[in-house]
Amino acid sequence: MTISLTDTVTLIRIRLDRRCEEVRRDLTWPASMHKTVMSLAPENLGPSPRQQAGLLFRLEDATGPVPPTLLIQSHHLPDLTRLPPGYGTAETRSLTPMLRALTSGRSVRYRITACALVRRKVPGTGRAFGTKDRHQEEGLHGADALAWWQSKATHAGLDLHHTDLTPLPVHRPQPDRDKGPTPFRHPLTRFEGAATITDPDQLRHALLAGIGRGKPYGAGLLSLAPA
Repeated sequence: MTISLTDTVTLIRIRLDRRCEEVRRDLTWPASMHKTVMSLAPENLGPSPRQQAGLLFRLEDATGPVPPTLLIQSHHLPDLTRLPPGYGTAETRSLTPMLRALTSGRSVRYRITACALVRRKVPGTGRAFGTKDRHQEEGLHGADALAWWQSKATHAGLDLHHTDLTPLPVHRPQPDRDKGPTPFRHPLTRFEGAATITDPDQLRHALLAGIGRGKPYGAGLLSLAPA
């Protein structure tokens, strides 16, 4: 879906209330959090509703003593009345002015929770056995994850000055809940730091489309603030 700067891009900040049963469920079951976020989108968006709605989200402060915050970005104005009662306190603002203000050479601070992966070839046993080479995805950590983010950031129109990275807890599938499609088990890493904008158009695309894999599980939402 193509978004122009005349369209509205909305950011919703929800301060979650841990006393709510649905909040506690969503904090321990990523597939449930995805369903809650998707419930805010308009209906009849076709076979790829998340992409059509431009829905990206990120969970912050989920393990600390302060109330966790859920950030949701959307190309459509979400229907917050669909949130479970007592789910949290929501604030909404337009990101369109920020998207229009992006200029080359501007200094920014950034934050993203991303899934750093590499796709490696696994050799088969040869044509005589009717097998082919296949690929598998491998999660990256430490310096390898940092190199992955540096490459992605450069392609997204950012020149990084410094980056702090924080590995996030890996979700352990729950047999009584995680049924159906294979749960997303790859590690997530929070990257944050300072950068200079080198390509505003590429950066707008990255902000709107998200970066990397795992977007239905809270990865890929890039946030910017003035440096």
